[in-house]
Amino acid sequence: MNFGYWGSWLSAFFDSPDRRHGPDSIVHRITEHLTLSGEALLCAAVLAIPLGLLIGYTGRGAALVTALSGAARALPTLGLVTLTVLLAGVGSTAVLVPLVVLAAPVLLVAACEGVRGTDPELRDAARGIGLTHPQVLWQVCVPSALPALLAGLRTATVQVIATATVAAYVGLGGLGRYVVDGLATNNFALTVGGALLVVLLAVAAQLLFALLNRFALPAGLRRRRG
Repeated sequence: MNFGYWGSWLSAFFDSPDRRHGPDSIVHRITEHLTLSGEALLCAAVLAIPLGLLIGYTGRGAALVTALSGAARALPTLGLVTLTVLLAGVGSTAVLVPLVVLAAPVLLVAACEGVRGTDPELRDAARGIGLTHPQVLWQVCVPSALPALLAGLRTATVQVIATATVAAYVGLGGLGRYVVDGLATNNFALTVGGALLVVLLAVAAQLLFALLNRFALPAGLRRRRG
């Protein structure tokens, strides 16, 4: 591998004035990418996490959730983008729907398995002191499920950030704009630079969740997970 070529491409990418100012700047494209990814993750979390908590607590439909989640994760994202464009037209919906379909199964399974992993004796003790089922769920099961939920959110976030590059295929922004435009114009510096930024953004998300796991979880839960 000739690292000189890679270095020259990256230098041409980062030294370009367009990367510092204007609609094609790195800051602007990262903001677009994070906005789109955040919207998809928020929609997926609102849809999947409450349902996963309920299924995990009651135990009803857990096997079906696992089967459907596996099937949903096998769907090709670019194919879903094309189908959504045909049904809903070009726009943010064409990308949000496939990204939500990608993230929701991961969050659904994480919430479900996290609650199911709660110590049964702990749940019985909570019921024995008079807590209602909603109180047991929110005060006992959800704190116990936090490690699994954070792991699911980390996986979903990295997958969405990496896959949100498909937004450029339907004329939207984000870091995928560099990759798609670079391929279309044989501008390898643009393609390599855009791909590197996507990787760095995904790594930054991993580090963020590592910090959350270290500082947001109670010490007892961190010891249990360890």
